[in-house]
Amino acid sequence: MPSRRERANAIRALSMDAVQKANSGHPGAPMGMADIAEVLWRDFLKHNPANPAFANRDRFVMSNGHGSMLVYSLLHLTGYDLGIEDLKNFRQLHSRTPGHPEYGYTPGVETTTGPLGQGLANAVGFAIAEKVLAAQFNRDSHKIVDHNTYVFLGDGCMMEGISHEVSALAGTLGLGKLIAFYDDNGISIDGEVEGWFTDDTPKRFEAYGWQVIRNVDGHDADEIKTAIETARKSEQPTLICCKTTIGFGSPNKQGKEDCHGAPLGAEEIALTRAALKWNHGPFEIPADIYKEWDAKEAGVAVEAEWNQRFAAYSAAYPELANEFVRRMSGELPADFSEKASAYIAEVAAKGETIASRKASQNALNAFGPLLPEILGGSADLAGSNLTLWKGCKGVEADDAAGNYIYYGVREFGMSAIMNGIALHGGFVPYGATFLIFMEYARNAVRMSALMKKRVIYVFTHDSIGLGEDGPTHQPIEQLASLRCTPNLDTWRPADAVESAVAWKFALERNDGPSALIFSRQNLDRQTRDQAQLADITRGGYVLKDCAGEPELILIATGSEVGLAVKAFDKLTEQGRNVRVVSMPCTSVFDAQDAGYKQSVLPLQVSARIAIEAAHADYWYKYVGLEGRVIGMTSFGESAPAPALFEEFGFTLENILATAEELLED
Repeated sequence: MPSRRERANAIRALSMDAVQKANSGHPGAPMGMADIAEVLWRDFLKHNPANPAFANRDRFVMSNGHGSMLVYSLLHLTGYDLGIEDLKNFRQLHSRTPGHPEYGYTPGVETTTGPLGQGLANAVGFAIAEKVLAAQFNRDSHKIVDHNTYVFLGDGCMMEGISHEVSALAGTLGLGKLIAFYDDNGISIDGEVEGWFTDDTPKRFEAYGWQVIRNVDGHDADEIKTAIETARKSEQPTLICCKTTIGFGSPNKQGKEDCHGAPLGAEEIALTRAALKWNHGPFEIPADIYKEWDAKEAGVAVEAEWNQRFAAYSAAYPELANEFVRRMSGELPADFSEKASAYIAEVAAKGETIASRKASQNALNAFGPLLPEILGGSADLAGSNLTLWKGCKGVEADDAAGNYIYYGVREFGMSAIMNGIALHGGFVPYGATFLIFMEYARNAVRMSALMKKRVIYVFTHDSIGLGEDGPTHQPIEQLASLRCTPNLDTWRPADAVESAVAWKFALERNDGPSALIFSRQNLDRQTRDQAQLADITRGGYVLKDCAGEPELILIATGSEVGLAVKAFDKLTEQGRNVRVVSMPCTSVFDAQDAGYKQSVLPLQVSARIAIEAAHADYWYKYVGLEGRVIGMTSFGESAPAPALFEEFGFTLENILATAEELLED
């Protein structure tokens, strides 16, 4: 029977061979962490290669995602649908083994990692989801939600600030099912980390409230196994500090930065094979080692045992069981769309003039009771973002059955945690901060879009209209950045009706994230007929129109729609044929058919003015070279909002003057 080291060496061999064949990649981490992975995956990990989506599986995250060949080797060896040809195609175009693990590309990969630290944050999200779901669904002796989240991370993850944000929260929330393995090899790309990373990491995590297991030999299977057994008994998250040698087995490169991010080279690979006593060719795994790694039969048995438990649970709690299945499938309640549409009609009939952040809270109060799967939160701004609704209950370490997370001032951590929650299943997460602080969260927002997960970002205080807090808090370029992000729908509603529609659209969308952009100040109510109300969901629509073909089109979003309508009224009085287009979501509008887009923005009408209190450049795609944009080209100032709108040209007078100039041309 192959020894543990021989089984681990299979990971090392596949990893160095794949990196060598691709002529790029990172062999060091997979070779260094292979012994840890062998113990975890063979002795503890609960999973089913035949069904990677098994609901009660353990989640495994490779936060140091550059070591992707470790994950691919494990998935291949244990029996997932990932063949040896896939490994040979590592890092090639359209392969199932991309350079960093990507959710949706490879069966068994739980999340996309690569930007360091975010895998740890995702893992915290997985663990939160497990704890909350267990509190909501488990009953008496029926524990249908009961699994661990394991995460590998390296020095780079530890250096990233997000590791502080999420680890501190994990300790506060008592996430005992979260177990992290710190690959403490002392090496990063620039060399030995002692020149720039001298933190007492164990003390740091003890201060967060974690159980810390120090000085584990990452190449000693017995020490690793004992550490995992200890970790699994804890009611707090656990950090297992593993001393490892990067590139373990390479005679000339192990322990050096040389093996971090480059192939070992043919000569060194030959020497490594000899040093490891691995007498097999490239990508060659002996049958007896495959047999030892194969987890298909055990995986089927694990899932079958859970299915029996779930059948007993279904008999005892049929409604809860049906609800669990629905939520894990990602389907909203069958009557949600109808009830949400009825609420939108009520909002339209009521016609309130309120801030869109308040309209957002009203929508949450309407939709929240219909959706037990929503799991909200705010980065210490609940009273300003207005994300708390009447049915909110905080998630706590000793009572996790709530539906709201107080994230604290952790915008990046919050956003990456939400990605983990969405990936876990059973929840639709939303989280809020000021739009300007999207900058802190930017990469996590990008990762939501890359993975096409239903995560809802609530960004309030959307422009210079927030006023006296000044340019440090006034977003200018953020809307353009969000709108240019593939797969992300960014909504900036003009009033309470568009706000409710934006929430409904984001909740029903299951193929990507949404950013909902709301104002601090009150917004004018707009009147619409039924056709216009329906057209809001098309991202852009004609809000006000003339009898014949327009000679001028005003395009606006958010608070500036009200200003465009005032200009419409004045210009109409002057005998001009004017149209107002409200464009709450440019990506949704851009996805419409050509006929609809032509009906809203006819190509023959070149006189166009876009009006938005954000960066001007984005809007030239809609107004063209002959049009005008009334927008921001500088940072804001500190002053009351009315003074700022006047200072930067968001006035009726400026729109009229711009229209006159354009029409004269």
